[in-house]
Amino acid sequence: MARTRRLGDNAGMARDDGMAQVHRLALLSVLDGARPSGALKWVSPVAPAVTQAPVGAGHWAAGRWRRALAAWAGAAGFGLVAWGLGAEAPTRAETEKNIEQQKDRLRKRGIQVPATAGMQTRLSQRSLHALDTLGPLIRMAFGVRSGLRRPRRLTVLALADEAPMAVFYALRVARAVQRRRPRIAAGSALVVAGSVARLRAASAEPLR
Repeated sequence: MARTRRLGDNAGMARDDGMAQVHRLALLSVLDGARPSGALKWVSPVAPAVTQAPVGAGHWAAGRWRRALAAWAGAAGFGLVAWGLGAEAPTRAETEKNIEQQKDRLRKRGIQVPATAGMQTRLSQRSLHALDTLGPLIRMAFGVRSGLRRPRRLTVLALADEAPMAVFYALRVARAVQRRRPRIAAGSALVVAGSVARLRAASAEPLR
């Protein structure tokens, strides 16, 4: 009985370790990004840069130069990241192949890794493709107005709104440096700098 429990515990630990490794691979693949293929795929990486540029111009015209510089830093950062994704990032097929190779190595080490889910149906692929394109377009439509208005002042809500993006791009800086992708690294650093500058400007230039 004790031996059976030990075997069961070891199997459970192997499964848990395998899931943790899969989650890590998924996070790294998101940080690496994928090279956009086709005009519609460029909408998502380019949309933030297109949105932040007029936001900066609006703040500058209103005399809020700190907010303007923060927005333009973000626009430049998103633009560099988009350029880096096109020039430095792997294709989606290469990313999926790399993940499978990593999972095979884990299996050889005795770690139980869940198999890749079956191929999506053509309908679900079309739906995801439409959402990938529609989401950035919606953010572009409302991003300029919200960027010119928020945050009104430095609050916990403002910090919570900026924190996820700042943390993600800070992690992307480290990953891009490790993978020797200078455009993505520099662009991500500018995005983080823009987030920090936007929070500092919220306390120095409160909106009325």
